[in-house]
Amino acid sequence: MSYPADRPRRLRRTNALRGLVAETRLHPADLVQPLFVREGLDEPRPIACMPGQVQHTRDSVRKAAAAAARAGVGGLLVFGIPEAKDRDGRGAWDEHGITQLALADIAAEVGDETVVIGDVNLDEYTEHGHVGVLDAGGDVDNDATLRAYAEVAVAQATAGAHMVAPSGMMDGQVGAIRAALDRAGHQRVPILAYAAKYDSAFYGPFRDAVESRLVGTRSTHQQDPANLRESLREVLLDVEEGADMVMVKPAGLYLDVVRRVADLVNVPVVAYQVSGEYAAIEAAAERGWLNRDRAIRESLVAIRRAGAGSVVTYWATEVAEQLPG
Repeated sequence: MSYPADRPRRLRRTNALRGLVAETRLHPADLVQPLFVREGLDEPRPIACMPGQVQHTRDSVRKAAAAAARAGVGGLLVFGIPEAKDRDGRGAWDEHGITQLALADIAAEVGDETVVIGDVNLDEYTEHGHVGVLDAGGDVDNDATLRAYAEVAVAQATAGAHMVAPSGMMDGQVGAIRAALDRAGHQRVPILAYAAKYDSAFYGPFRDAVESRLVGTRSTHQQDPANLRESLREVLLDVEEGADMVMVKPAGLYLDVVRRVADLVNVPVVAYQVSGEYAAIEAAAERGWLNRDRAIRESLVAIRRAGAGSVVTYWATEVAEQLPG
């Protein structure tokens, strides 16, 4: 009887051997922690559809930011939730708005220990829940929204954001924001562009977390899940306009897109493990249907293996605390 000469199992025999030859590793600095901070709260408010996540107060978000920085988390992505909303989302660029106040608080708390990132969008601030200014027909007015995004980005940079991340998928958003930041003296503030953001069913829990009042659909600006070439076109346009980093969102169902983008561009690639991915694993684990810790780690390794240099994940601080620094 013939036996195989090539035996790959030799390198899987112990944890030490598997660790020695691991091709993909997680490091705390690879992870970005999203943080929600809500105006008017006296104590953190649990988010029912995202177990373990909360809407923070200004005080508790500082503590969460400090804990993430101590764990070595690479970045913090900040979402503000105002008490009052209006048709045009004007609170998004108010220097006294909750996002700007939270960014200033967090930047003062963590300094340069981690990267403080402001999400540039209007959906948390509009009464209709859309990402921008609406025209007379109720559609998002692309160019009017660009002017608003420019205001938001400058307000966030002025408040202390180390980086801004436009997420509305408006045509030309990166170029408009880059020009506005430069005019305002924020030439050193980089842009992380949500370059390939799909019209996904997996955003549902997030919209509850930020109390979005969305009426209608975002299919006119977020990308069709069926398309890949369109995503690559969007990514290249953002890089041409001055994006310093690009993001693919969601992550887990779009690993092929992550891989293609990583092969295409010469800027860092980020992938966002979204709220529905988080909620699905948490719900299955709560029912005993899978091993929670192994599922979390496996999902993050898969995203990194696909080519993402960094992963936005709601487990960032938790996982970072378990990893070697």
